[in-house]
Amino acid sequence: MDDRYGSDVLAAGWRERGAKVAVDVPAERDLVVEVAVDGFCGAVTRIESGQVELEDYKGRRRLFPLGAGFMIDGEPVRLVHPSKASGGGSRRTASGSFAVADSRARTALPSRILVEGRHDAELVEKVWGDDLRVEGVVVEYLQGVDLLEELIAEAPPRRDRRYGVLVDHLVPGSKETRIVEQILRGPHGAHLRIVGHPYIDVWQCVTPAAMGIRAWPQIPRGTDWKTGICRAFGWPADSQADIAHAWKRILSRVSSYRDLEPSLLGRVEELIDFVTEPIAAAPGAGR
Repeated sequence: MDDRYGSDVLAAGWRERGAKVAVDVPAERDLVVEVAVDGFCGAVTRIESGQVELEDYKGRRRLFPLGAGFMIDGEPVRLVHPSKASGGGSRRTASGSFAVADSRARTALPSRILVEGRHDAELVEKVWGDDLRVEGVVVEYLQGVDLLEELIAEAPPRRDRRYGVLVDHLVPGSKETRIVEQILRGPHGAHLRIVGHPYIDVWQCVTPAAMGIRAWPQIPRGTDWKTGICRAFGWPADSQADIAHAWKRILSRVSSYRDLEPSLLGRVEELIDFVTEPIAAAPGAGR
């Protein structure tokens, strides 16, 4: 009979059995890690004299020795200098896809991915930019889903020019859902794919773990959401420049798809598949 505990209770290595082995991860700028000993969570800002500097969401900076003692997504890692990281194996893009050796951008496809605003576009670019350039997909922003119907009227989608649209706060009963339902009832639904995430704004698609917080703050009704978020974090929120700076701080916490909520990841991948799907031949073509 197998002895699952082993034959020698005093054998060397008994403490290590079942322990997770830390993997080496290059300490590249903007990588978000957690310090195992005290839970401090921050993004890498620089490496100097064998130490790595981390900055948390409040702008506090601390230095730690490179090596073990860090976690990413709850898994132990060893931070190493990027120049010492192994170059073997296949490189992956920020979206998790295998990088293409010749990744020069293709000529842009007629089809487009449309997002609501600049911040949405910048987030999609940061995570999926390499993939989109290889596929020849352009991302444009609308400055609000309210303008989608107007765009479709001016430049209707068709079989060889499909639109994939990403909408914020696409939940039952919302204004965004009513707009989308009305558009899809129109004559262009076959060449449109409109999907969305449930969050008030794309800021909230960045996971709390990446931000170094337990959860995004709850903002009272009647308070501008982005202004409320900035004030909850102790950031300036008196001007549009303050809001733009806040977004840059949030975006800096994103280094890969692991830093985004699954409800956004799946929707963006769905849109990429939709706009890059080969065009089916029209009925009777080739006869």
